[in-house]
Amino acid sequence: MQWDAQLVVHPFELNPQMGPEGEAIVDYLGKKYGRTPEQIEQTQAMIRERGANVGLNFGPRTHVYNTFDAHRLLHWAGLEGKPLPLKLALLRAYHSDGRDPSNHDVPVEAAQSVGLNADAARKVLQNGDYADEVRAEEHEFQSQVIQSVPAIIFNCRYLASGGQPVETSSRSSGRCWPKRDPALSRVNACARSGSL
Repeated sequence: MQWDAQLVVHPFELNPQMGPEGEAIVDYLGKKYGRTPEQIEQTQAMIRERGANVGLNFGPRTHVYNTFDAHRLLHWAGLEGKPLPLKLALLRAYHSDGRDPSNHDVPVEAAQSVGLNADAARKVLQNGDYADEVRAEEHEFQSQVIQSVPAIIFNCRYLASGGQPVETSSRSSGRCWPKRDPALSRVNACARSGSL
C-alpha cells in the first residue's frame, strides 16, 4: 500500500536544560533513567540494529548535546523551504558522526550541504533568531503529552511514540489511515528530537 504523505518537522528537545558542553551519555542516561553502562550499550546496539535494517547508520554515541540552536536553524530552513533536507543532514551529523550540534560550525556545515546559505545560517545562530518561535512550538507539543522521540502523529490524530520496528510502524500507520476518501489521506509526521 502506498500513501501520499506530507512530512512536517517540529522542534522538540528531550534535554532543554542540557548545557552547551553536553554530557557523557553514560552519566546522563544513568541519572535520568537509572541505567547501567551495560544496559545503555544493549539499548544502543538495538538502535544501531534497527537503524541498519532500514538503511540508517547510527554511529557510537558518547555524548548528549543541547540541540536548541539546531532547532532554531531548522525553523529558518523551514522559511527557506528546506526543513527536511536540513533535518536529515543534522541527524547524520549527530547520530551517525557523533558531532556536537551546539557547536555552530556543525549546523552551518549541514545547512551549506543542503544548499542553504552558510553566512545566513551563521547569522541566525549568532543573533539568537527564532528562539521565541521554537520555544512556543516546543511548549505546544509538550502540552500534548509528547515526551519521547521519535513521535509521529498520523492524520493529525494518532500518536506513535518511540522507536518501533518497521513492521510495527507499518501496521500502526495502516490502521490510522482513512479508508474511504483517499483525498483526505495525509500524514503529519511530527519528527521530534531532543537528540536532534
